[in-house]
Amino acid sequence: MQVDAVYENARLVTGDTALAVLHGRIAALGDDARELSARRRVDLGGGFVAPGFHDAHNHMAWFGMGLDDVPLSDCRSVDEVYDAVARRAAGLPAGSWVVGSGYDQNKLAGGEHPDRHGLDRAAPGMLVRLKHTSGHMTLVNTAVLDRLDLANVPVGGDVVQSADGSPTGLLREQAQLLLRPLTYPTPLESVVRGLDRASRQYLSEGITSVQEAGIGGGLVGETPAELAAYQLARERGVLRVRSTVMVAASVLHDLPDGAGFGLDLGLRTGLGDEWLRIGPMKLFADGSLVGRTCAMHEPFDGEPDNRGYFQVPEDELARTIRQAHDAGWQIATHAIGDRAITVVLDAYEAALAANPRADHRHRIEHCAVLPPTELTRLAALGLIASPQGRFVNELGDGMRAALGEARVPWCYRLRSVLDAGCVLPASSDRPVVDGAPLLGLADMVHRRTSTGEPFAAEEALTPAEALRAYTYGSAYATFAESYLGTLEPGKLADFVVLSADPLSTVEDVRVLGTAVGGELLYEAA
Repeated sequence: MQVDAVYENARLVTGDTALAVLHGRIAALGDDARELSARRRVDLGGGFVAPGFHDAHNHMAWFGMGLDDVPLSDCRSVDEVYDAVARRAAGLPAGSWVVGSGYDQNKLAGGEHPDRHGLDRAAPGMLVRLKHTSGHMTLVNTAVLDRLDLANVPVGGDVVQSADGSPTGLLREQAQLLLRPLTYPTPLESVVRGLDRASRQYLSEGITSVQEAGIGGGLVGETPAELAAYQLARERGVLRVRSTVMVAASVLHDLPDGAGFGLDLGLRTGLGDEWLRIGPMKLFADGSLVGRTCAMHEPFDGEPDNRGYFQVPEDELARTIRQAHDAGWQIATHAIGDRAITVVLDAYEAALAANPRADHRHRIEHCAVLPPTELTRLAALGLIASPQGRFVNELGDGMRAALGEARVPWCYRLRSVLDAGCVLPASSDRPVVDGAPLLGLADMVHRRTSTGEPFAAEEALTPAEALRAYTYGSAYATFAESYLGTLEPGKLADFVVLSADPLSTVEDVRVLGTAVGGELLYEAA
């Protein structure tokens, strides 16, 4: 048999030193691979080969399009935010949009948000919109605020007011939908360009598969035709990583002829192929921990009257979960606060009791503040927790400030989830934080904040466990483990070549190359 390629002089995580590829799949490993006739042979120079990284919760289009925004993540004061806005505005005609992203009030001196008046001074005559790093808040200037229907704020959101009762310009959670008449839908070509730019970077970081956490509607959807953008990107060859898309719950509806709850034509979880698939329904239960809007049993530290809130009424949340479960959907519910997790667990438990379904793989996205009793329930129900290891580094100090020290041990648990018998995926929630998997792996092992403080260090993983989460665990979370996530004959030849052994270290590791379907689509210079 002649194969398409044999990659040799490598050190695979399986212990082998060669890998053969035929028709985009692994044909053989080790001696069996070396002995095959091949159309080409590729010397990997002793690099370490692991399965391609698989980000189980990211926002690729949002990230790619946001590369044009004013970058605010490095700002350390509100004045620095205003200065960045002013610099961008200086080069634009009057009446233009100035869009920034990535600011975090927890990292600004004084811990306060910028406000509309400061934006007015920084960019007079402009329309200014700044996206909080969490994605759960947007700050606008007066010119934008004056165009919004503030008399009809959606349930599950609020417009923050100053002491005199006037709006500060900060729109939280569902109140961000007030911007839709001005910004929605995003043109398909803009989405395609975002996917192109994002997936180029993903390849350079060793990512070969992603799960897009919400398309078509809701807070994170770009356009009702968003799946068409992914199809166009694929047809043009610019969707460079395999993509599973989660569909926003808001676009699902009752179908005729007893077809259940879903999309038109009866589309639901599982439709598609190895490049582009429909994954879970994505549902928001609550908000953000660093933004202090997630639903908590007890108040946020230092805010005795603030327990956060739900983005949809609790009965509606349970009803939607039941409808989607009965219709055969996999469900991925965003729940960060411990009260939100309790309510979501109740809803999953009720749906499964009424209509048992083996291997449902329903998920709780983030699953951030997870008390021991709820971890036990999660495991017993066969649910998947989908936390983000990188959050501990970039957001950890803000999360500690919001929770207080007593609740930190419950936050973004990893070790405890594994020890409870659950399969653990890994993800970034990019662009909320830097989504490079090697950074995520390091944080899953080190569990330290950006200021160097330990953060629930007992939840740390070994390098091997972290790698398995970022490969097999993420594939499992989307029913893809039969063809992704490990290096085995018959599976897709998606792999990353690294400078050091990822099973033993997360220090000073670099991506040397990335292959999708057996083709090296990225090679380091």
